[in-house]
Amino acid sequence: MSHYTNLWQQRYGAAPAALPPTGQAVIEQLLSHRSVRAFLPDALPDGTLQTLLAAAQSAASSSNLQAFSVVAVQDPARKARLAVLAGRQAHIEQVPLFLVWVADLSRLDRTAARLLRASAANRTLEMFLVAAVDAALAAQNAVVAAEALGLGTVYIGALRNHPEAVAAELKLPPNAFALFGLCVGHPDPAKPTAIKPRLPQSAVLHLETYAQSAQTETEAVAAYDELIQSFQHSQGLAPMPWSQQASQRVAGPQSLSGRDRLAQILRGLGFGLE
Repeated sequence: MSHYTNLWQQRYGAAPAALPPTGQAVIEQLLSHRSVRAFLPDALPDGTLQTLLAAAQSAASSSNLQAFSVVAVQDPARKARLAVLAGRQAHIEQVPLFLVWVADLSRLDRTAARLLRASAANRTLEMFLVAAVDAALAAQNAVVAAEALGLGTVYIGALRNHPEAVAAELKLPPNAFALFGLCVGHPDPAKPTAIKPRLPQSAVLHLETYAQSAQTETEAVAAYDELIQSFQHSQGLAPMPWSQQASQRVAGPQSLSGRDRLAQILRGLGFGLE
């Protein structure tokens, strides 16, 4: 079995229908992605932060507005405070570099003000989405670059549990919002992580129009429920079907760890969302 086929097997529980004629090395790196939550204390090589940022800034940006910023946190005390705000996730303290990705319309506000022009469009939901998408695309580029350097990463969405406190900790200006964090460091080889399976492509791929038959989706989710439970068992985790876990997550506002207030919070931080 080729390395490519093995990685595909881990991701989907089945072999690929065909192998690409070129580009396998890049695709193998992407298929190899896994979240890392145990890091060595080793410092990152000089230039790592700048390299990751260069990769991030090479991502696509809507209208070249580049409506994101990154706060690089390395101070142990600040990482500890952010770890508490993110549900006491110890790897935030362990990791040598914690990147906070910010949907940032404030720079566009300041740029327009210097030209004595208005920036009223920044008060719309569209512009918040532009900033959030820009930040997400940039962050994923940074993840790919980090993994190419032999580093491990994990996203931290729990920063959104206490966004006002995170904004205060990072001294964010109005119209800037911390979307998520990203741990970057050397993976601890004593605590290896595995590739987590994903939904079958038949559950997420639509040809020409959104046309998902109830039977196809039911069968795909049922197959994935079995696959993810097998993965969980192999990792020493309590098996839970994906359908049950996902349904619990979307059951109601009480399952969102306070994030059901985000629209209100965003307005308080300067976003109009009109």
